[in-house]
Amino acid sequence: MELQVVREYLMLGLRMDRLLPGAVDAYTGPAQLRAEVDAEPVPDPGELCRRAAELRRAVPDAALSPSRREFLAAQLLAMETTFARLAGRPIGFVAEVEACFQTSIELGDQDVYAQAHRQLRRLLPGIGSLRRKVARYRTGEEIPKERTADCVRALAADLRARTASRFGLPAGESVEYEIVDNRAWSGFNSYLGGFRSRVSLNVAQGHRVSTLAHLVAHEAYPGHHTEHCRKEAGLIRVDGHWEQSMFVLNTPQCLVAEGLAELGVYAAVGPHWGAWATSLFGACGVQVDGELLEAVDLASTTLQAVRQDAMLMLHDRHADEDEVAGYLSRWLLVPEFRAYRLLPFLTDPLWRAYTTTYVEGARLVRRWLAAGGSVDVSTRYARMLDEPLVPAALRAELTTTPGSRK
Repeated sequence: MELQVVREYLMLGLRMDRLLPGAVDAYTGPAQLRAEVDAEPVPDPGELCRRAAELRRAVPDAALSPSRREFLAAQLLAMETTFARLAGRPIGFVAEVEACFQTSIELGDQDVYAQAHRQLRRLLPGIGSLRRKVARYRTGEEIPKERTADCVRALAADLRARTASRFGLPAGESVEYEIVDNRAWSGFNSYLGGFRSRVSLNVAQGHRVSTLAHLVAHEAYPGHHTEHCRKEAGLIRVDGHWEQSMFVLNTPQCLVAEGLAELGVYAAVGPHWGAWATSLFGACGVQVDGELLEAVDLASTTLQAVRQDAMLMLHDRHADEDEVAGYLSRWLLVPEFRAYRLLPFLTDPLWRAYTTTYVEGARLVRRWLAAGGSVDVSTRYARMLDEPLVPAALRAELTTTPGSRK
């Protein structure tokens, strides 16, 4: 590894993982760096904060391309912020999110949520309150547990073929799927290096057709697994960008990665994916109305921000958990017991701010993909799979694109 700044960046991330286990989501860089860090005493977060700031100030003078300097500077500011928080320095929650994800957040507009509720009321069949309609609809698209494995295999095979055709996959890549229970998340990609991933699917709350389709696309094809593979094949192995061998949580890197993964079905299948879902799940013995599924999914898009509101209520407004659960139940149209099940992710020390990556990441990536003009969506999506883009870079392109809105 030719550049000291990259080496020190990797070691800072590995030291963060010593302080906050799980902070490094994936590491496929030089094994000797991890061995060195593991042999050190547990680091002092204040000292790491100081070192991250020094390294960030050194980045502009490093012999790196502009995109690499932009990536490293953004990552280091986020890491510096996390170290400062771990050292006990007072940081406002909104300021923390902005530093970590290059994104300003605020509470969503409840009038927009109410409009989504009105759309759902019109779409969903039957009589009774909206909550009853939604409950019947969600029950109707539940996947029997004995069919889940078959559906996962069918989804993975289909989405893998589409991803290989549209974007390309390295020879020998593979994903191993495992079913887990009682986790704070619905799915998780563990990238093992060498174009291999292990995807864990949480069945604690069961799976529905719409959520499982999005989940496999998000975690594997063309989402996280695909991005890791393509960056390893290109940026790391060919170009020597070793900073891409480490994926650090609560950084700008995550917001782009989660945004592109959230739009995985859209990228692999297209905006009108209902007929595809009807055919694929039907072959697995699960009957669904794909056209309705697609319409409900689109109408529910704005409700994704409700979870970010809950995050802000907990950590910025300091609301109690009962109030937050009631808010989630009201706007997400879920029973209160399910709303309470969302709280562990929102209160976990590692994941408490991470909801922003899904909400704001999807918003930003959706706008950026739509602003391509004559460049098709697949080509622009492939750029995110291959290039070290951060939110500020995507927004900079949007400001120079005719017709795009900030």
